[in-house]
Amino acid sequence: MGASIRTLSGPDIALPDDVVEQLRGALHGQLSMPASPGSDEARTIWNAMIERRPALVARCVDAQDVAVAVRFARENSLLTSVRGGGHSIAGNAVCDDAFMIDLSPMRAVQVDPARRVARVEGGATLGEFDRAAQEHGLATPLGINSTTGVAGLTLGGGFGWLSRRLGLSSDNLLAADVVTASGERLRASKDENADLFWGLRGGGGNFGIVTTFEFQLHRVGPTVLAGLIIHPLDDAKEVLRFYRTFAPETPEELACWFVMRKAPPLPFLPVEWHGREILVLAACYSGDVADGERILKPLRQFGHPIADVIGPQPFAAWQTILDPLLTPGMRNYWKSHDFLELSDGLIDVFTDFARRLPDPNTEIAFAQLGGAIGRLTNADSAYARREAQYLVNVHGRWADAAGDEACIAWSRDLFTAAAPYSTGSVYVNFLTGDEESRVRAAYGANYDRLVALKNRFDPTNLFRVNQNIRPTAFTLPTPSVAEQRPVI
Repeated sequence: MGASIRTLSGPDIALPDDVVEQLRGALHGQLSMPASPGSDEARTIWNAMIERRPALVARCVDAQDVAVAVRFARENSLLTSVRGGGHSIAGNAVCDDAFMIDLSPMRAVQVDPARRVARVEGGATLGEFDRAAQEHGLATPLGINSTTGVAGLTLGGGFGWLSRRLGLSSDNLLAADVVTASGERLRASKDENADLFWGLRGGGGNFGIVTTFEFQLHRVGPTVLAGLIIHPLDDAKEVLRFYRTFAPETPEELACWFVMRKAPPLPFLPVEWHGREILVLAACYSGDVADGERILKPLRQFGHPIADVIGPQPFAAWQTILDPLLTPGMRNYWKSHDFLELSDGLIDVFTDFARRLPDPNTEIAFAQLGGAIGRLTNADSAYARREAQYLVNVHGRWADAAGDEACIAWSRDLFTAAAPYSTGSVYVNFLTGDEESRVRAAYGANYDRLVALKNRFDPTNLFRVNQNIRPTAFTLPTPSVAEQRPVI
């Protein structure tokens, strides 16, 4: 019952039956192979473009399991991926013929309301975290889709509706329990292994596997003022010129984003608008609802919207509002840029491409940053794009492989057309598998410090199936994610 499995240097090796069984016996969780029950579940991730089959999957249930799995990978020089929530656009959770360390069974969330601290295991999702914290009227800044994994989001920085007020997910990290490439279990915080703690806040999964995150919580909700204002795409240029003067002057309690797409069949939209191009303004005010009504009034009164469904609602519910548009099982390809401003030229690019969307599920999503994100400097953590005021996610999304060529080409063309207006930096969590060359741009001036940290904690690049920061002495070829899927 041995396994044929890839090594870090590339060629497959045959792991003897007794070696595999020793690993199985050492785990509290399960060890699965391609024919094992549940193996398809373990290898299936959010982005349906990623279709890969690992040779072995260690389904860990505690930090000791993770340490055992890491030592096994190191001792056998195995190509190894790490799965948290399985939501990475690049599909880094899984590789063909490799060893997967799967944290998805580790989903506990413990909230200490007196200290306003949450301990969150590495396989937990945003929805699980939000629900546990909101039982006490607490929250920390997370993303916008409840099925996203807390681990990958936080390690790449993490931003969402609360970030202008409270900073990034990683800015609210107090401590982390980590298994390093040597299999050692460490605690990282500002007082313990502070250099590792610096790297974990934005440096991705390059330095170890975080088994538990400890977050600062804040009073939020449980009711916020949030919702959507929907305009015809024909009015987009006028509305967005108003938006760019309105949004920067608002308090940090407000985040206002916009999306250009074809209208889904939402119950509050007139039927005649279903399937037509629209501009959606999405707003969340997390302060006093009455203040939010006053602050949002000019935006709600501007132009001639098709619908306005902004109102008081539970924050936990608002955190799931986009879930129906981001369900697992669809094919996804993203491109992203950062911006300092929303210029006329950029508005023209977005409007032009929104008129020729290649699929009803594809969209242009534009997020407002700034505020508390910029109160730290780029040197305070590995996250190095704090000057950005906005970002775009060119979100190619479609159901059938027959749409691959058209949807990917549209995404890349929009990305190229928007590039002259960008800062040149990029959010590391939005990098796809064919963008290894942009990793340095994601980290900017912090890159060399991250390499030094990688040299110390992972000099053989065991943790390489990620947005990889290569150690200086690493000379073996690093298979890119592009090698793990068909070339398109």
